Amino acid sequence: MENMGKDLTDYMNRQKLNQQFNKLVEDALNDSDVQAFIQANKDRLSQETVTRSAAKIYEYVIEKKKLANGQTTLAPGYAPKLVLNNHFIDVSYEPTASLLQEREQAALHARVKSINMPRDIEQAKIDSYDPTNRFDALIKATAFIGAYRQAPHDFHQALYLSGQFGVGKTYLLGAIANELALSGFETTLIHFPTFAVEMKNAIGQNNVLEKVNVIKKAPILMIDDIGADAMSAWVRDEVLGIILQYRMQEQLATFFSSNFTMTELETHLTTSNQGDEPVKAARIMQRVRYLAQEIEVGGQNRRLQP
Repeated sequence: MENMGKDLTDYMNRQKLNQQFNKLVEDALNDSDVQAFIQANKDRLSQETVTRSAAKIYEYVIEKKKLANGQTTLAPGYAPKLVLNNHFIDVSYEPTASLLQEREQAALHARVKSINMPRDIEQAKIDSYDPTNRFDALIKATAFIGAYRQAPHDFHQALYLSGQFGVGKTYLLGAIANELALSGFETTLIHFPTFAVEMKNAIGQNNVLEKVNVIKKAPILMIDDIGADAMSAWVRDEVLGIILQYRMQEQLATFFSSNFTMTELETHLTTSNQGDEPVKAARIMQRVRYLAQEIEVGGQNRRLQP
């Protein structure tokens, strides 16, 4: 008697669960998207097919509701979609608009390789660059972007941005890099004084050539703050010289920013720990002048503005 009573209780529980499930399935079948899918595929669906696909239809409706309510779904970042699979209704998952946007943003950031550069260049944009006292620089930057997009395999003389502290030279480099990233082009930005220190440290690690090769072969290279610190003869000739020589030979787009004009930078490069070497400095500047045209960036120090 005890076993019979238990079996009866189990049976009643199963019936109750079945009734609840049937009610849930019925509600799912009445979902407007489900009805639209069935109507669109009515020539390929039978009542039996729909009935046997009830669990998948229920899954679709539940996951769709979770997504709409901001709840965790079976496949975070993906939206459910009804599909036909071997004559049955199934659920596939496609990336949501937000996931696609996240992927695009990640891809954009990956195309701009920043080495020891300020974080604000990640958000730098051409259309938010104030042209006041910087109109010529903005026009030249926009012209370069357009020309490079049209013919990325041709040589395009880049820009040497000279000007005082805080006038927006580095920001403009970042804006150019981010704009080019939208078209799928990769740019490498380096803060040269920090890079020079890293090269000296790399001597002990025996990987100077490896690091130099990565930089010199970048499709688009931006050398920021060149001349900010005293430069040893080794950094000038064996690091900067090798990078610029390769880029000139391969005709790769190379930008610069500096507090010095080109003439002042040549004077700066003349003096090293080996004494005055004007010929070697001139050789470096010959490559710089080939790769970039000098544009002065004017205005006030925006870092000091509230």
